[in-house]
Amino acid sequence: MAAALLLCAAPVASASPGTADERPPTQSAAPLYISDYSDNTVLRLPPGGGAPVMVAATGLIRPTGMALAPSGDLYISDTGNNRIVRVPGDGGPQTVVPTTDLSRPIGLALNADGDLYIADSFNDRVVKVPADGSGQVPVPTTGLLHPNGLALDTAGNLFVADFVNDRVVRVPADGGPQTTVPTTGLSQPTGLAFGRGGDLFVSDSGNDRVVRLPAGGGPQRTVPTTGLNSPYGLAFDPAGALYIADFNNDRVVKLPVRGGQRTVPVAGLRTPAGLAIPSERAGY
Repeated sequence: MAAALLLCAAPVASASPGTADERPPTQSAAPLYISDYSDNTVLRLPPGGGAPVMVAATGLIRPTGMALAPSGDLYISDTGNNRIVRVPGDGGPQTVVPTTDLSRPIGLALNADGDLYIADSFNDRVVKVPADGSGQVPVPTTGLLHPNGLALDTAGNLFVADFVNDRVVRVPADGGPQTTVPTTGLSQPTGLAFGRGGDLFVSDSGNDRVVRLPAGGGPQRTVPTTGLNSPYGLAFDPAGALYIADFNNDRVVKLPVRGGQRTVPVAGLRTPAGLAIPSERAGY
């Protein structure tokens, strides 16, 4: 719990950069965005390979969750500044999303209408910022304690990693009552992501693993990985590979569909937290 709570409260000590695997990586056809928590930056890995570039976001302190709009606009949880910033995809100036009284925001999600959901962690709530500009509203939830990652399924139902309560909750799009997703043995869940088939993937940070919850309600499975230490953000590339922000190992790992774990070649990462890939092309 201590490692993940540092995302919400206090600066993280410097860590040694992670190392990349020696074998050449298979490059994604879409860009990968990484929030580099301890360096107060967001990096963009170009599609098809090449050196990472720094996203033109200014004044960030401990960035965490991210969400990409179809337009290419990037939303970033500027956790240490208690705000959300928007970096336009067309290269325009950074703006601050209008919100009220956020405290250590972390997870972000965008629905098909462009409404932005924010895990307002230290306020133990999720808020929604409608695309129509009508103003922030609370999402109806009960009993959340430091909500973390967010994800939306294809029907618009919202899933929340309820960090301190060791569970994932589902908030129906139709306004029905919140329910708890059936899981086994979760400990401080953080990142969430849906695969193309509707399976839900959860960073089970306290257990140093990622679990997969089948869409059809079958038994929970552990995603085959080695050496994770407080995994955080999750994302899928167009080829179906799963990317994991391996927070305390200062690296991002990639799990291709055909198996095998690789380290994404990004030198000098320090506690990567959030990952994002253009949602309209993501899949598993």
